[in-house]
Amino acid sequence: MELQRNNSLSSPSSSNSSSIGITQKTPSSSVDPMHSWWESVSKARSRIHALAAILPSSDSITALADSDRPALSLLSSHAAYTAISSSLSGTHSDPLCHWLYDTFLSSDPHLRLVVLSFVPLLSALYLSRIHSSNPPSLAGFEALLLALYAAETKSRNGKPLLVTVPDLSHPSIYHSPLRKPSSPSPSSIGVISPPLEPQLAVKSTKRACIVGVALHSFFSQISHMPSWSKLEFSRFAAAWAGQDCPCRTEFDHKNDSNSNSDSELRDSDGNDGEIEEVVEGMRNVQIQEGSVSEEKGERIPLPWEILQPTLRILGHCLLGPLNSEEVKDAASYAVRCLYARASHDLVPQAILATRSLIQLDIRTREAAKAAAANANANTPTKVKKPEILLVSK
Repeated sequence: MELQRNNSLSSPSSSNSSSIGITQKTPSSSVDPMHSWWESVSKARSRIHALAAILPSSDSITALADSDRPALSLLSSHAAYTAISSSLSGTHSDPLCHWLYDTFLSSDPHLRLVVLSFVPLLSALYLSRIHSSNPPSLAGFEALLLALYAAETKSRNGKPLLVTVPDLSHPSIYHSPLRKPSSPSPSSIGVISPPLEPQLAVKSTKRACIVGVALHSFFSQISHMPSWSKLEFSRFAAAWAGQDCPCRTEFDHKNDSNSNSDSELRDSDGNDGEIEEVVEGMRNVQIQEGSVSEEKGERIPLPWEILQPTLRILGHCLLGPLNSEEVKDAASYAVRCLYARASHDLVPQAILATRSLIQLDIRTREAAKAAAANANANTPTKVKKPEILLVSK
């Protein structure tokens, strides 16, 4: 396969489905489910064997092909992710870029999820290297980015991404009498992303938009992404911000001062046990220096086209109920770094967005701490023996 064919973006739009991770609908009468399943398994096994032929130590990866769902097994394999991550170069001759490119162009939605799981790593390596003093040739990375961009362009069909925000100056339907409104409730329309235009190359003026669309593709399927991919992205985002100053923890200091004032009030009432509990709880809420392991990448320009999908991904990592505490802590640290960066760059929309995420994070942790305390208080520590009443005759 020649990677130069990415200059023509007709391949993704002609062979792929209308949206990432969703197959085209066909009449059920003309499709044999068993045949479709076997075709999907065969295609996934073929891609796994092709990957094993590229990587040096591939015994564990080859074993994934024997699974009943080889594509999902590859997606959930941390060993495969690590092996690919350590071997990516991004050049035109990089065989892993060829493999990822061909895998994304397949019609199997699970195989495309595998490629999407590498978007954080792909974006981080590309942005850090392209902004270096002597940027190397990264045609392999750019081919993948263009394939992701072309698929998203086709799925949007020339329409922008919009969000409807209700007008908070008017009462909601839950606070007004039950009557038919004479006019629809007022609301405002926000544009998340304008309509996309086809791109034949990654130009410097369109680089942020193309990378941002790739990050949006990752966000659209983030519920299917493995935890290590989310964790990697949070660490990359913290490194992109590159701000290590006291303002990064100003919200945590405010909470500490509030907890100290509350402790003084409770101390006057003689509730010594509650004082220690409150102080300890606020220490757990605060994100300490070095709570996230070694940062990756380096400080880069962060235009809104990249920062907006970054914050949406971090918002999921912060508030997703199924995310591990490690993912939440890494996202919390990254959001605070981005808040410090936005404060120094004086970007109002970025300051507002990061502050909102920090406050949501603090409140969520406080609520979880309070719920855990209530659960412990209501749980009996010792089973009481049944009372025996002696009745005299």
